[in-house]
Amino acid sequence: MESLSFTPGRAFLSSNSTTVPWTVVFEDEGVAGYFYACDRSQETQENSILDAMLVYNVSALSEAERERLATVEWSKDGFRAVLYLDGTAQAMVDFERRVSTCRTDFPNFLEEQGAQWRRTTHAWDEAAVQGFEAALYAG
Repeated sequence: MESLSFTPGRAFLSSNSTTVPWTVVFEDEGVAGYFYACDRSQETQENSILDAMLVYNVSALSEAERERLATVEWSKDGFRAVLYLDGTAQAMVDFERRVSTCRTDFPNFLEEQGAQWRRTTHAWDEAAVQGFEAALYAG
């Protein structure tokens, strides 16, 4: 688990999976916070981004100046990662199934022929997150 205390408007947290080549990145450059699914085997940063999800717009946050805690937790097999803000799951990436979900369900795109990653929806999947969390604490 990796964590970052930050004030909305400026944050960067990168977390590598133990399963190469997967990485997730939480980034807030001032206007909004995004969570990225990345393949670190790619030669350029642009090509490494498999998917991007909007986590929040800074202007829409209540108490936007309050310090927050971003945490990334990986599944034991290293194929799934969840972003938590202040202890609440906000986004999940599943590298094995090639899908991402987030509470904002944004952005969504028309289906592209030959697409390797599902981008037509980022609808929140509470059951998937509950399964993720249950597997973390299973004996």
